[in-house]
Amino acid sequence: MNAIPLRATQRLQFHQGFTLDDAVPLVPYFAALGISHVYASPLLRARAGSMHGYDVVDPTTVNPELGGEPALRRLVEALRQHDMGLILDIVSNHMAVGGSDNPWWLDLLEWGRLSPYSEFFDIQWHSPDPLLKGQLLMPFLGSDYGEALQNGTLPLCFDAQHGSFFVEHYEHRFPICPGDYGDILRAEPSLKDLADRFSALAYQTDAYAQAQPLKQALAEQASDPTVRGAIDASLALFDSRQPEGFARLHQLLEQQSYRLASWRTAADDINWRRFFDVNELGGLRVERAAVFEATHGKIFQLISEGLIDGLRIDHIDGLADPRGYCRKLRRRVDALSPQRHLPIFVEKILGEGETLREDWSVDGTTGYEFMNQLSLLQHDPQGFEPLAQLWSSQTERPSAFIEEAWLARQQILNGSLAGDFESVAQALLQVARDDVMSRDLTLGAIRRALQALIVHFPVYRTYISALGRSERDDRFFLQALAGARGTLSEGDWPVLDCLQRWLGGQPWRERPVGRERKMLKHACVRFQQLTSPAAAKAVEDTAFYRSAVLLSRNDVGFNTEQFSAPLADFHAVNQQRLHTFPDNLLASATHDHKRGEDSRARLAVLSECASWYAEQVTHWRSLAAPVRSDPAAPSAADELILYQVLLGSWPLDLDLDADADARDEYHQRLWQWQQKALREAKLHSSWSAPNEVYEQAVEAFLARLLLDDSGTALRTALGRAAHAIAPAGALNGLAQSLLRISVPGVPDLYQGAEFWDLSLVDPDNRRPVDFNARQRALQAPDEIEALLEHWRDGHLKQTLISEALNLRKTHSALFAKGTYEPLEVVGKYAERVVAFCREYQGKRLLVIVPRWSHGLLENNAYPRIDAQVWGDTRIQLPFAPAMQNWKGLLQTDAVTPNKELMVSAALGVVPVNILINPDDQKS
Repeated sequence: MNAIPLRATQRLQFHQGFTLDDAVPLVPYFAALGISHVYASPLLRARAGSMHGYDVVDPTTVNPELGGEPALRRLVEALRQHDMGLILDIVSNHMAVGGSDNPWWLDLLEWGRLSPYSEFFDIQWHSPDPLLKGQLLMPFLGSDYGEALQNGTLPLCFDAQHGSFFVEHYEHRFPICPGDYGDILRAEPSLKDLADRFSALAYQTDAYAQAQPLKQALAEQASDPTVRGAIDASLALFDSRQPEGFARLHQLLEQQSYRLASWRTAADDINWRRFFDVNELGGLRVERAAVFEATHGKIFQLISEGLIDGLRIDHIDGLADPRGYCRKLRRRVDALSPQRHLPIFVEKILGEGETLREDWSVDGTTGYEFMNQLSLLQHDPQGFEPLAQLWSSQTERPSAFIEEAWLARQQILNGSLAGDFESVAQALLQVARDDVMSRDLTLGAIRRALQALIVHFPVYRTYISALGRSERDDRFFLQALAGARGTLSEGDWPVLDCLQRWLGGQPWRERPVGRERKMLKHACVRFQQLTSPAAAKAVEDTAFYRSAVLLSRNDVGFNTEQFSAPLADFHAVNQQRLHTFPDNLLASATHDHKRGEDSRARLAVLSECASWYAEQVTHWRSLAAPVRSDPAAPSAADELILYQVLLGSWPLDLDLDADADARDEYHQRLWQWQQKALREAKLHSSWSAPNEVYEQAVEAFLARLLLDDSGTALRTALGRAAHAIAPAGALNGLAQSLLRISVPGVPDLYQGAEFWDLSLVDPDNRRPVDFNARQRALQAPDEIEALLEHWRDGHLKQTLISEALNLRKTHSALFAKGTYEPLEVVGKYAERVVAFCREYQGKRLLVIVPRWSHGLLENNAYPRIDAQVWGDTRIQLPFAPAMQNWKGLLQTDAVTPNKELMVSAALGVVPVNILINPDDQKS
């Protein structure tokens, strides 16, 4: 089949409540909206009830909860009928572990190093801890191991259907190695023959193959009630609530390839790589050929059958060798589908000054950096100082976000990632021991230097190869090195010099082949797989919930230390993207965002009216007195963060005092966010040690604010403030939607965000979408004045998105390949206009959107600046247009004489606009 042109994607989150078959009837709507590809969350078999699909338990099967492969084929058939494609999100870094549903993981536990899956997972089998020598730490117990034994929450069980023994702990299953079945069966004399046959496995070289027929024989014999009774009698002897049973079960478990432990031990003692610090997600060694084939086999089959039209790679920085993986995947995909190009996108967080590597053979990122670029564009730099002063004076927290990030990284490295950190330190110690010149370096010195280096790392990771660090990586590494020197005493500086040399400064290929080179490479890989989760956990999952100079600058992929950026920077990154990754995805909302795209757009307005906002905060805090039951809860920082979240998420049509059901629903959503925020911040509470007293006091504050008469004055004031900035926020939202569709790259729409998106962090941003309402609105479009009058219902945003996307469909080459030229704006409000021109083969389009519009809207109740307000503000055109009317969105016209375009003419009817020259030629 021919490749389906990639114009725009629609991200859909599939789960048991929204299956593949549920998406089939929506395909005509997506097509009418202007979408070319559905961009699906992971579809392979995930843990039962998964709401996101990233916890895959069987990569060889399409998830039956979503309808399985037949439903996938039905969806693809529906897409093909509308000339649409399917992009699939895949998880290469990890899969779900623990529980009782991952056959690879269970086999690994059962057989240890003898399992064919022992090399699938990223396990440190040779732990320096004697308690873990040759064993995996299993940190899944709800209590300490000894306590779990005593309480009987680790019962030894028998699976009669499969003839196997296992220990159970709530939802978790821990298989017993068949070679140890004899110790269980021998306790009952009538089972001695079976016991001896199982025990003999310990002396057989093919024990793994021989065990299955023995287990089958055991299952067959267990169908005899007498034998089953004998087995049950044997199990009773391992009842750990009795002293003898305690000793027997403990001895049996000590013989296994794993060591059961409390979940709290994971942070310090984990000896296998996880996804960040999540015990239920185990890291895969996809760099190994067998693992690559096993985990991608189903994907490759679907590609070869023409069912998949593109791939999105989750968490690329978790892999040992992202470049090698991407290039290998590209070769394989191209070989499977030689007649068409399947785009490959990587989920990559780019730091300040970092760009995606062009030698990875991918088509771009998933677009987090574009969210950041849009956000920087819409923040008024004049607002930073007063907002920072307000935050630091009211909360006594640092106003510089980087300081919060440094503190959070230290806490993470000493807390939830301490075991991973220790693994890297130990690896570096072995490197030091291999060289007589460095063998006197102590583990303590390495730990101090390593932590300081990671704390100051400016990007998620480097990409060290056999040739060492690239020039690009070296710049970031030296930046971290300088930060580390500033915090360490001079006595530790020589250790930093060693780290600089070991971690890519000296290519490992210069080392002799053998153990010395292997250990250095291992240390480099482990280091790079640590800096990424350390950054993510410290910034996205900690500091974002501690610092709130302005929450619209706290989101995934954002360079939060930067408050705003010049318009020239926005133009420059668009030109660079056109040159390097013209098909890069452009997102403004994702399943991972901290707040919805229109919530961020609304909060950005506070940068334009910072002094007003500071006055409001002082007033709100005085009104909060009758709402507060505990003078210490919420803290000043948590209170100010809550106010910003309320301002950003306040529903446009909410009347708290008239609609009790809507008020209760909003309260429930806010409390779900609030509890998560408190625990992620790790200041007054945490997931590992919830502070119920503090949380209850904050919950009471929120409930009174939203539901009780004592909160009437405060919620009225907050609602009034939210409505005051809502029109400017909506105009920001329209501007970012149009820019996402018209600049170089491929616009990605998140499910439901064609209406206003005022969502909170997940799971709020994954709530069910009312697609019926969206379909009805698209089928019966209103005129622009009616859309503006009723703008709060979201139909205005949807109409402009649909108009722009279908314009993109009509002029696809112009949008995909057209040059990008910034346009100079002059006049009174020149700095408040973003304008550029795109041209391809004589066809031109002009894009004009406002920014910093709060003051220009004056008291407008809708998100459009009145034409006369623009005055002499005009756009200078680099070409001589004919004296003709150029068509704009919603069939609006604009006259363009004398190489200038009056902004009042371009934006006199619509809030934002794309103008196409009148030549009817399509491109």
